[in-house]
Amino acid sequence: MTEAPTRRTDTRTRIVEAAARLLQEGGPAAVTTRATAEAAGVQAPAIYRLFGDKEGLLEAVAEHVLATYVSSKAQVVRAAAAQDVDPLEDLRAGWQSQLDFELANPALSRLIRDPARALRSPALQSGMRVLEARVHRLAVAGLLAVHERQAVDVIAAAGSGTVSVLLATPPEERDLTLADRMLDAALSQILVSGPVRGAAGVRPAAVALRASAAGLTALSEPERALLVEWLDRIVAAG
Repeated sequence: MTEAPTRRTDTRTRIVEAAARLLQEGGPAAVTTRATAEAAGVQAPAIYRLFGDKEGLLEAVAEHVLATYVSSKAQVVRAAAAQDVDPLEDLRAGWQSQLDFELANPALSRLIRDPARALRSPALQSGMRVLEARVHRLAVAGLLAVHERQAVDVIAAAGSGTVSVLLATPPEERDLTLADRMLDAALSQILVSGPVRGAAGVRPAAVALRASAAGLTALSEPERALLVEWLDRIVAAG
């Protein structure tokens, strides 16, 4: 007889939450089948039945913890947009929040930064969409000097490098000002610098208009598509 769906879900959740605590306290090595089963109050075969092996369990843990965190980030971004919070301040706050989360969860951070895992993680993809939303607000405000996709890649690369360096450094030796310097360096590559006039202002204007193109209801869908194509050319030409 198979488990009822609700009971199976409850068991799975209990195991994942127990494994997450073990991961937080002792790293991946602490997440053994026996320790997880004892912490969750289940028999070891239940873990194999639900997750296959330890690797499957670790993936489920990473996804669960990250999905919970990303969901809270998405709510913050929506609130910032609704309250018209300065998009640059919102980006900086998001950067600091991500840094704090990963430094507080080093074992999880190392798991989610495995390139192979990143490609199949819905939570990581959702996290990227949160960053894209923040960058989109910069574009709409006319603050971007580059295409949104390029800006997202620059910020993501700077964040990944910063976290990797800090996690590889003993906590007592970490220079946390590195994060601020890296963000400033990234922003210097993607934001407009000071007032832009004449030809120098064409690219940021094109980026801003492209970010708002979907809302240009005065144009038909084919016209908006053509406009986006033209604006992409302008942005790419620099």
